[in-house]
Amino acid sequence: MQQDAIDQAKREVAGLLGELMRYHLVVWTAGNVSARVPGTDLMVIKPSGLPYEDLTEQTMVVTDLHGEVVQGDYAPSSDTAAHAYIYRQKPSIGGVAHTHSPYATAWAACREPIPCVLTMMGDEFGGEIPVGPLALIGDDSIGRGIIETLETSRSPAVLMANHGVFTVGSTAKQAVKAAVMCEEVARTVLLARQLGTPVPLDLETAGRLYDRYQNAYGQPGT
Repeated sequence: MQQDAIDQAKREVAGLLGELMRYHLVVWTAGNVSARVPGTDLMVIKPSGLPYEDLTEQTMVVTDLHGEVVQGDYAPSSDTAAHAYIYRQKPSIGGVAHTHSPYATAWAACREPIPCVLTMMGDEFGGEIPVGPLALIGDDSIGRGIIETLETSRSPAVLMANHGVFTVGSTAKQAVKAAVMCEEVARTVLLARQLGTPVPLDLETAGRLYDRYQNAYGQPGT
């Protein structure tokens, strides 16, 4: 039933919002996670402006893929239009996350891609983590910038200029994982620069790492 799928998505998003806090990717009320509701033209997203400690399954907001509220007692995230645009443009995307995690956001503030200098980056991102355009909150401009940037990159993460990190995935869990990994490599590459000049992986090597990790790593069926 549709409501069962909605309730499951609410539970998933509420749990993943806790992961943003656990990995120190957000502060106060910043950041958000959303999930497409399978088999519907709906999504579940974090409410706007509520403290993380107050977020539960019951506080999640359901909207259609144009950002119109369908269920919920709160206004949805201020990034709802951006998330909705991404889902409309890319049916393969099932989850979106947004953080202002400090190391990755520092790269975004400099409008500089994170170079692919780690095998971990080849695995998860398939190359450098790109920078998207400066776009203001309030309409689908951020979503448009993300989709435009993803057209030329395998990365599930985009550093939106002067703003923060947006990540996508086939599920909301995969989007949050990409956000966690993005912050980790942003920190490591910055440390490497303090030691010397990090050596980028060539495109062929990054591609081979990406293919293995995406298609052969882990347990079958997971």
